[in-house]
Amino acid sequence: MIKLGVVYLLAGLVFAAFAVLSAGDRANPKRFGNALFWGLVGLSFLAGDRLGDIGNGVLVLGLALIAGTGQLGRGQPATTSPDERKALAARFGERLFIPALTLPVVVAFGVLVLKPLQLPDGPLLDPKQATLISLALAAVIATAVGVILLRQPLTSPLQEGRRLADTVGWAALLPQMLAALGAVFALAGVGQVIGDLVTTWIPMDARLTAVAVYCLGMAGFTMIMGNAFAAFPVMTAGVGLPILVGQFGGDPAVVASIGMLSGFCGTLMTPLAANFNLVPAALLELPNRYAVIRAQIPTALPLLIANMVLMYVLAFR
Repeated sequence: MIKLGVVYLLAGLVFAAFAVLSAGDRANPKRFGNALFWGLVGLSFLAGDRLGDIGNGVLVLGLALIAGTGQLGRGQPATTSPDERKALAARFGERLFIPALTLPVVVAFGVLVLKPLQLPDGPLLDPKQATLISLALAAVIATAVGVILLRQPLTSPLQEGRRLADTVGWAALLPQMLAALGAVFALAGVGQVIGDLVTTWIPMDARLTAVAVYCLGMAGFTMIMGNAFAAFPVMTAGVGLPILVGQFGGDPAVVASIGMLSGFCGTLMTPLAANFNLVPAALLELPNRYAVIRAQIPTALPLLIANMVLMYVLAFR
């Protein structure tokens, strides 16, 4: 059975390749900082389960030290120039979308066909991780399709990936780090503390009030944490499960799914979600670094209200 370890192996090898290519990039004065940073990221994927809690903690501190002391720089990968990209775009036209369209097709094939497939020893894919495994397979196939279609060198995907990784920098790791932080908060009982505070200061005898507290709490805590995956275990353990599900009998699937959507509304409004809201502004060289957030707030607030209405109507039948 193919498990999630294969995805970790693939991600680790990609980051290790970034580290090797960065070390050889003499055009980047901070090439060794980049090499060490991406090398540590690769190590976390390749051997994180063998490093133990202390080893992984030291690794994370090393990543923070490298990024915090300004040791990361933008490399100069051997890639196509803007004029060459324009020529390729004019040459291939709409066929450039084929690699991108390959992704959803392969993911759907993996989930609908490969996931139910049974071998003599059991299922082909781990049923709990079939979507992520299918996504990794889709990324490999789409990359191969792009290389063949555009007739690029085999190292082109790695060089382009390194260029993007160097541009985004440490912010590329924020989703992973913040999701892990949410798990730590949940294990530490922060959700219970928040639940106690909420029930102490806000009367939770009305279903509408409980829905509003949960959805607004998901959005607000996401704005503080920078990631809905970090806010979800805390708010769901404190309010979602004990009050909306336990006290009012809400459908756990509806409560959890709409709760996550409420958290994503907070993602649209916080600079702490740097990889979503600050990095695009930097890539586009916008004069206002918060321009993306300002453009998203008029959508986020009505959407948050809509989520509260949907949860109130759909979760309690």
